Amino acid sequence: MQLATRMDRLVSSPVRDLLALTEQPDVISFAGGLPAQDSFPSRASLEIPESALQYGASEGDWPLRERIAALVCGRGLQCDPEHVIVLSGSQQGIDLVAKLLVDTGTPVAVESPTYLAALQVFSLFGAHYRPFAPGQAPPSANLVYLNPTFQNPTGHCYSTAEREHMRVECARHQAVLFEDDPYHDLCFENCDRTPVVSGYAGDWVYQGSFSKSLAPGMRLGYLVASENLVQPLIRLKQAADLHSNRLAQAWVMHLLEAEHTAERVCRLQDHYRARRDHFGSVLDAHFGDLADWSLPEGGLFFWLTLRDRHADTTAILEAALAEKVVFMPGRPFYPDTRHADANRTLRLNFSNATRDDVERGLAVLAPLIRSAVQG
Repeated sequence: MQLATRMDRLVSSPVRDLLALTEQPDVISFAGGLPAQDSFPSRASLEIPESALQYGASEGDWPLRERIAALVCGRGLQCDPEHVIVLSGSQQGIDLVAKLLVDTGTPVAVESPTYLAALQVFSLFGAHYRPFAPGQAPPSANLVYLNPTFQNPTGHCYSTAEREHMRVECARHQAVLFEDDPYHDLCFENCDRTPVVSGYAGDWVYQGSFSKSLAPGMRLGYLVASENLVQPLIRLKQAADLHSNRLAQAWVMHLLEAEHTAERVCRLQDHYRARRDHFGSVLDAHFGDLADWSLPEGGLFFWLTLRDRHADTTAILEAALAEKVVFMPGRPFYPDTRHADANRTLRLNFSNATRDDVERGLAVLAPLIRSAVQG
């Protein structure tokens, strides 16, 4: 059997590989971007109309598209429901955009580091990466992919000036601007979250997700696109899966209608802010002499840079696994793994582990790192 040549470019997701380990009850995981289990809506509230059991529109159910359009307009991006596509998770949006715009050798500007599952998709279609630091001007490219609000993995949130500069530079290069915004609601401090694509003169795609604010098992996200891109993306969606799960669409619609959304989001923010603060205090106690980091203003992660420039977090992971502690080394997040910081960075998820597991896990991890960097 001969596989398509592009399969040579497809690598396994390290996060998905590590998730198999986290299913073991004695493993403490800081690896995946798992929302807190106690943040999920009650299944008792599940109400599904019989119509949701039938085939539906590829673009998504119209009432949900209207609701999403209103949500996005509330963020400062004017759009109509006709420009909304309901996705089978926002990861599907990355796949659809890549299918539409990326051929072998297509210049794609991405933050360095960036969301590693986006790299997995863009690499499959043969993207030629042109990296730039989060918040900095992108190089010339056909497509610019960015995660400007609580960036994964760094947690960086673009300032108002950085957002405007990004619009200007992308317009100068006549690039398609693809903004990935899954952490928008997980905001713990006062900061600008206005979509970068708002007011952008060129073609653009903006996408969000219900995985972080409701539940990831629903596998439901959405994208909004400029006029030139909507219909081609709908046709690609048709070819991919006909339509997204209508049971999940009905449940999301029910939750958005039944609850006071603003109050629910505030509760969620308070919940995660407390988890972030506790995680940060434990980091201070154990990692103060080992690494540098910033307190994330939102999102689900701490991004650490070890002070020892010769540190190798991939090798440290092997030692941590033996002690039943899991984290994500930084290297897979870099489009160019030769980046000076690729080997000495790591991402730690603060949202899912219990308080006791945070304290025990970081107390185990710090001595392993200290031993590794001291030789």
